[in-house]
Amino acid sequence: MSSKFPKFLIPCLLVLFTLFTRFYKLDWGNGYFFHPDENNMVSSVLQMNSQNLNPHFFAYGQFPLYLTFLTTPRHDFNSIALTLRFWSAIFSCLSVLFFYLVGKNIFKSQTLALIFTLLIIFTPGLIQLSHFGTTESILIFVFITNIYLSLKIFDKFKLKYLILASLVSGIGLATKISAVFFVLPILISLFPKIKKIIIYLLATTIFFIIFSPFNVLDFSSFLSSIKYEVSIASGQTPIFYTHQFVGTIPYLFQFQKIFPYTNGIPILIFSLFGLFSLPRKSKKYLLIVIPSLIFFLYQGQLFVKWTRFMAPIFFIFPFLSVFFLRKIKVNFLKIVLIIIAIFPGIYFLKTYIQSDIRVKASNWINQNIPSNSKVISESGNVINIPVKNLNLNVTNFDFYQFDQDELNALIKTSDYIFVPSRRVFMNNFPQTQDYYSKLFSNQLEFSQIKQFSVSNSLFLNSENAEETWSVFDNPTIRIFQKK
Repeated sequence: MSSKFPKFLIPCLLVLFTLFTRFYKLDWGNGYFFHPDENNMVSSVLQMNSQNLNPHFFAYGQFPLYLTFLTTPRHDFNSIALTLRFWSAIFSCLSVLFFYLVGKNIFKSQTLALIFTLLIIFTPGLIQLSHFGTTESILIFVFITNIYLSLKIFDKFKLKYLILASLVSGIGLATKISAVFFVLPILISLFPKIKKIIIYLLATTIFFIIFSPFNVLDFSSFLSSIKYEVSIASGQTPIFYTHQFVGTIPYLFQFQKIFPYTNGIPILIFSLFGLFSLPRKSKKYLLIVIPSLIFFLYQGQLFVKWTRFMAPIFFIFPFLSVFFLRKIKVNFLKIVLIIIAIFPGIYFLKTYIQSDIRVKASNWINQNIPSNSKVISESGNVINIPVKNLNLNVTNFDFYQFDQDELNALIKTSDYIFVPSRRVFMNNFPQTQDYYSKLFSNQLEFSQIKQFSVSNSLFLNSENAEETWSVFDNPTIRIFQKK
C-alpha cells in the first residue's frame, strides 16, 4: 500500500467517506419529519426549559434530550429535530473511529483495520441510522467504545480505562436502559477481579444518574414507562404497529427481514465464511463475539423485532467478513470482493440523493389529481399523504379500528385511493386482507395509476423487510383511480 500511495491517503479518504455517508442530506424529508421517534423526542425537548428539565418522556433516557436542549440553535421543532440528527451523525462518525481502533487491536494489521473500517462506513443500516435523530447511533458508539476499552483492559489494566468505561456505560444507560448489555465486554475483561467490577458498576451508576437524573427523581414515571415498553416488546400489550410480528419465528426473522437489508447480502455471505476462519490461537475476539451473541439471543427472542433492536450488532458481520477476506491472498480478487461488499451501501445512498418520495408523490398529486376529489388514505402516519393541503377531500381511514360499513360507503363515493406505505396491507390484519386483495386485483373498480418508490436495497425489495426499514424514509406509495 505504501509503495503506491502516501500512508495518509487512504485514511483521509475513509474520513471523507465517513463524513459524506453520515452527513449528506441530513435534512432529508424536504422540511418534513416522518420518523415517529424523532417527533417524540422533539416534543419532549420542546416542553423543557431552564426551570424544568423533567422530560415527561421515559422511553429513552435524558442524555440525548439534554444534549439537544443545550446545543440546538433555536428552540423550535425543525431546529431541534435537525440537532438530534446532527448528534446522531456525530456519534456515528465517532463509532467509525472506534471500529478502526478495535480492528487494529484484533487484526494486528493496519490494512485489515482499514478494510474493516471501509466495510463499516458503507454498511447500509449504519448509514440510515446516522440520518435518524434517534438513540441508536449513541448506543452503537457506547457498545463499540466499551469493546475497545475491554480490549485495552485485557492487554494491560489501567485505571483510566476503567473510568472511561464507566463514563461511556453511564452515557449508554442514560440514553436507553437496554444499554445494560453493553457493560458485558468490560465485565468479561475484568473478571475475576470482583473489586474492580464493583468499582466499575458503582461509577457507571453514578454517571447514569448524573446524565439521566429524572429516572431517579421521577422514578414512578420512569418505572411505569419501562413496564409499558417491556409489555410491548414482549407482546403482552398488543399495538397496531407491532402486528407485523405475529407468528414470526425468533432469530430466523432477523436473518430474513433485517440483516440482508441492513448489511447487504455479500457481507452476510462473507461473514459466514469468516465464522469458519476465526483464529484458534488468540481468543481476544471473544470479547466481541460473546457480548454480541448474548445481545442477539436476548433481543432476537422478543416478540417485537424492530430493525433498530439489532443495530448495535450490525458491525459483527463486517467484523467476521474481515477474517474471510484476510485469507484471500490474491490482491486483485480481494479488491473485487471488497467492492462487492460495499456496493449495497453505495446503492443505499440513493435514499437521500433524491427528494423525499412523499414530497415527490405530493407534487405529482398536485399536478394530476383535480381539486375537491374524494380520496381514501390511511391513518397512523406521522404526516399524511399528500404532505400539503391540496384542496382534496381526504379521509384518512382508521384500518386498525376497522369499520366495514364505513369503508364500503367511502369506496362508493371516493375518486382515488392512496396507499402511503406497506404498513397496513403487509401486517396481516385479518379484517383488511379482503379489502387490499380486491384493491390490488382491480376488483374494487379502482386501478393503480401511479407508484412511487426508491430502489435502495440491492437485489432486494425493501417492502419485504421489517417495516421500519422502509416506512420512515423510503416507503412505496401507490395511487389508485376509480375506473
